[in-house]
Amino acid sequence: MIEKKIKSGVRERAVLVGLVYKQQTEQQLIEYLDELAFLADTAGADVVKRFTQKLPHPDSKTFVGKGKLEEIRTYIQERNIGLVIFDDELSGAQIMNIEKVLGVYTIDRSDLILDIFAGRAKTAQAKTQVELAQYQYLLPRLKGMWKHLERQGGGIGTRGPGETEIETDRRIVKDKIALLRRRLAEIDKQALTQRKERGELIRVALVGYTNVGKSTLMNVLSKAEVFAENKLFATLDTTTRKVVFETTPFLLSDTVGFIRKLPHHLVESFKSTLDEVRESDVLLHVVDLSHPQYEDQMRVVLSTLQEMKVSDKPCLTIFNKTDLYEKQQFDEWLEPEEKALILSDLQHRWENETQGNCVFVSALEKRNMDQLRAVILDKVKELYGIRYPYKAGFS
Repeated sequence: MIEKKIKSGVRERAVLVGLVYKQQTEQQLIEYLDELAFLADTAGADVVKRFTQKLPHPDSKTFVGKGKLEEIRTYIQERNIGLVIFDDELSGAQIMNIEKVLGVYTIDRSDLILDIFAGRAKTAQAKTQVELAQYQYLLPRLKGMWKHLERQGGGIGTRGPGETEIETDRRIVKDKIALLRRRLAEIDKQALTQRKERGELIRVALVGYTNVGKSTLMNVLSKAEVFAENKLFATLDTTTRKVVFETTPFLLSDTVGFIRKLPHHLVESFKSTLDEVRESDVLLHVVDLSHPQYEDQMRVVLSTLQEMKVSDKPCLTIFNKTDLYEKQQFDEWLEPEEKALILSDLQHRWENETQGNCVFVSALEKRNMDQLRAVILDKVKELYGIRYPYKAGFS
């Protein structure tokens, strides 16, 4: 796995492969490959080239066409490339067929994300969740991985052992999945007990696309040291801190970031981590305003929240990284009045879109944090008033 390369200090050289087909436009593919390159960098690989192809649909045997596969093979052999990463999920048979032609290690986006998660998992819960997702990813791919054994020797007596090995491996993997689910259920019970012990405090959860600055914002709001860096999935484990604004206490949680094409089995495995979102009273949807596709990222987050059946919760949209946005959008000769007008129009647009539930900040520069605290405080107080109307105060 790539993560092993990271630990030894060696960065793998990789190429990316993606398709333009019926469900995916050329512009979408460019965006997906940009993100895939960032994922590869996070995992410890240097992307040296991207290969794309237009097809009506992915090839069932090799995903891309034979000619494109030969083009990739020639390139990686000439430049000593050790890793090929496909942007879409591959079956076990496809991986086997591709590796047979290319002669190098081949993975897909899901495998890459799992590799990053495996390297980032610190707690017993996160490690168990990642391991469960890895086995769920592996199970449907076992047949393809064992086909070379079925044909080995090409004669009588070779097919049987191959099938036996497949069934044995399937049983082992299924048993392991069952064991991990039981272990995760026990961890979930403990986590549920811990959440119940938090008392009657209002819960606020930071949600958003990966790498939008949730952990940095968490540090500013809670004055706690939460790990934050400019890489995808810097945070896997949910971090919860008690925060007090004026005399009003509440719980603030930082959660794992969402991403496009997030594997379903990964969402399923991280259900217990995402329970922090489900059980929250207020959602703070953090958006990286400086990202070229920030609106698309917002749609991914909102879609994921709908899938989790939490889209009806009170939500405040926090447009973060306004400092970086201004550096990208404004040149040094632009008049201050023009800058102010552009920002005002942008804010007005999103105030209309969110019914006034938005704030523009820079967590890094701590810009506009007083307004953000005031808005959060108002929402928390309002909920306390609804939930505990018999209480005179909130302290």
